[in-house]
Amino acid sequence: MNRILLERNKNNPILIPDKSNWWESKAAFNCAILCYDNRIHMLYRAIGEYEKYISRIGYASSTDGIWFDRSKDAAMAPEEEYEKYGIEDPRLVEIDRQIFLSYVILSDYVSEGPTASTALATTTDFKNYTRLGIITSKGSDNKDVVLFPEKTNLKSINAEEKGGNTNKYLFLHRPASWIGSKFGADRPSIWLGEGNALTNFEKHTLLLKPEQEWEALKIGAGPPPVKTKDGWLVIYHGKDTQAVYRAGAALLDLKDPTKVLGRTKRPILEPLEPYEKNGDVSNVVFPTGVCTMDGTLFVYYGAADKVCCLATIDLETLLDYILHENRVNC
Repeated sequence: MNRILLERNKNNPILIPDKSNWWESKAAFNCAILCYDNRIHMLYRAIGEYEKYISRIGYASSTDGIWFDRSKDAAMAPEEEYEKYGIEDPRLVEIDRQIFLSYVILSDYVSEGPTASTALATTTDFKNYTRLGIITSKGSDNKDVVLFPEKTNLKSINAEEKGGNTNKYLFLHRPASWIGSKFGADRPSIWLGEGNALTNFEKHTLLLKPEQEWEALKIGAGPPPVKTKDGWLVIYHGKDTQAVYRAGAALLDLKDPTKVLGRTKRPILEPLEPYEKNGDVSNVVFPTGVCTMDGTLFVYYGAADKVCCLATIDLETLLDYILHENRVNC
């Protein structure tokens, strides 16, 4: 099988800055997506000024996943002390009919090179949000946090536990400071965390490390994992030594997500179009949202830290490509 690539939507970018709204007048990018109650819901990162570069989160919704109606007011703005430097890069997931939003917070202004943490919130209507607080460990410089959409039994991790808890919450995360012989990683990598509560993940397993040239500097999870008949599908990003961001895919075992079944050796999306190559941060495709409709995988991504875009692929084609052309010997 030849190399496969996601197909860009002809209407890209599907969401751009709204100059009539000050809080999203400069950039609207890195959107989270959730298919819920017959609508596609979007939460996106918005920038209204460049001096302090404080991020807010906007809301839009759609019936077809391409044309979105956006709200005039910001869905979330910094309120808590830990949010005062902005709230960034949301990810959405539904677990047991509850909607959860993970988002990045910073230790200082962007211009000061801050470290990152990730916080969690819930909503029932995409208008009101209940903050649950920071869920990543202090000092881990942790972002790209995505929750699995259901609880899972991790027998490989729980083997030492008598009885074993079969109802563990799982998440992928990228603790940038977990580097060195103690952690088994020499560059920022993707880890799998598990816990009995969404605000307390007790155990962590190194899952994916940078391997290819296109992901030489670091990798991070994109949208929440997608459950398929062949395994958990993970779309992720990689950054190379020239600061170019691309996207790849991996497949994890359904019963034991610590096992990687396959992983694309070459990117499935890379900056080619002008709106991906030129922006506030050039040469960036950054996947953050996903939705499956009629057998087609809709992958939403931020382009050049400026706009929101969409690319698609037949889900079975992608799974077959990962399993047969990029299988990992576990």
